[in-house]
Amino acid sequence: MARVPAAVMKVLAHVPRAPRALARRYSTRRPLPTLELVTRPHPWTRALGLLTVVLLGAWLGLLIVGNVRAPVGPMNTTMTLRPSLTGGTKINVSPLGALTLDSHIAPVRLDVNVDQLDPERAQALVDHPERLSGLQDEVAQDVADGTRDLAVRSCVAVVTGAAALGLAVYRRPRRALAAGGMALTLLAASGGTAYATWNPESVLEPKFSGLLSSAPSLVGNARSIVTEFDIYQKELARLVTNVTKLYDATSTLPAYAPDPSTIRVLHVSDIHLNPASWKIIASLVSQYKVNVIVDSGDTMDHGTAAENGFLDPVEDLGAPYVWVRGNHDSRLTQRYLENLKNVTVLDDGKARTIAGLRFAGIGDPQFTPDRSQVAGGDAANELAGARLATALRDQRAAGTPVDVAVAHEPVAVRQTDGEVPLALAGHLHHQEMEVMRYGTRLRLEGSTGGSGLRAVEGKHPDPIQTSILYFDRDTRRLQAWDEIELGGLGLTTAEVRRHLVEENQPGATDSPSPTGSSPSASP
Repeated sequence: MARVPAAVMKVLAHVPRAPRALARRYSTRRPLPTLELVTRPHPWTRALGLLTVVLLGAWLGLLIVGNVRAPVGPMNTTMTLRPSLTGGTKINVSPLGALTLDSHIAPVRLDVNVDQLDPERAQALVDHPERLSGLQDEVAQDVADGTRDLAVRSCVAVVTGAAALGLAVYRRPRRALAAGGMALTLLAASGGTAYATWNPESVLEPKFSGLLSSAPSLVGNARSIVTEFDIYQKELARLVTNVTKLYDATSTLPAYAPDPSTIRVLHVSDIHLNPASWKIIASLVSQYKVNVIVDSGDTMDHGTAAENGFLDPVEDLGAPYVWVRGNHDSRLTQRYLENLKNVTVLDDGKARTIAGLRFAGIGDPQFTPDRSQVAGGDAANELAGARLATALRDQRAAGTPVDVAVAHEPVAVRQTDGEVPLALAGHLHHQEMEVMRYGTRLRLEGSTGGSGLRAVEGKHPDPIQTSILYFDRDTRRLQAWDEIELGGLGLTTAEVRRHLVEENQPGATDSPSPTGSSPSASP
């Protein structure tokens, strides 16, 4: 170690030292910040993010602008490509139903919505049946033109959607162009996959839904198709041609042509102040030539005097109206209905014969909008049902047996098992039919008002449901029933399902019938 000369040490000794405070100040100053390198995301993470942007943008593009309105023969249709895990083709013929074809396997599905029948073109076909011979070629050309337009529009839609979303997320034109190019590549790959897996024989096994499920023979003789694509086009044209005929037939033929002695009962329930219900009921009364309407309660929502005017259209529905009180109907509501013409109010097990059927019913023992009263729950309804069952036994003993028992709560009418052939109820807002232990058939009706104001509470609107019940006039027993379901708020779909009672089905044995041997109901 080098030694410091003594002269230098003497000079340093005479240099004044810094004040202590200044020394502490500089000794406690924070160190200067140091620069750190920012970790860049992993390439796979960036790729996954870009793929997500591409898929979401392409889907939004297809959803917004990726559809083509094209005339197909006498039909106005909308063709759309939709993302799908299974692919295939779906032809929606509202309100008749839909056909689903396993035409291809690809991440896109072709939707063809038959929006409406063009009146002028349809009338021209009716007036000039000879034009049907050339309709197949015309429809095949319309389908080809619409498919080409759809392909071009879909390419523009996915590229625009993906590029726009990429620009919004990354704010870099190069990334946006990359997203658009990737979307176009994915669409082209999907189209190639669909072409490679195209199965024209899928028309051999179409899947029907809605009204079309009960009339596949009317839709078209698609089962005679062979594998050539040009013949597939002709069969698709025949399909459209026969749907045209089906539209024309359903607009002129009666909805149902039963035996003249059949008694038709329209069962409604849980209208909940929906004014649209009255027009629907009146239309069904006219179309099905209904003999009597049975309302199993909850026609109102709060049971106030201000709501009573809502009930006035009941007088003009075109058929007698049988009503029982629900838990949303007050005694005030019941008295108002008792004063309307054409209305029969059932309560306390009293029986009335209307349109050839004998009805008995009891009102709901609870009025739930009144919060000042403690609800009795199922126990109260079981007690009401026991009173109704006693009244039914008394009627049978007097030689005037009841054909149909009516209450609002299923808990109540379940007490009548074995005492009556058929029991009607509502309250649960869904349709159901079952034969109970001692032979009484229980029919639960859905909400004929689409649950009223409650229709907007859930994610999807509740459907409007009602039923037509067909009775033999001699035996006064239920023979068949139609379940009718209309799309809820904002929807325009319709579905009718025909059901036969078990003993009327081919090869079926007789179902159990009420014998009166059920155990007595205890309160």
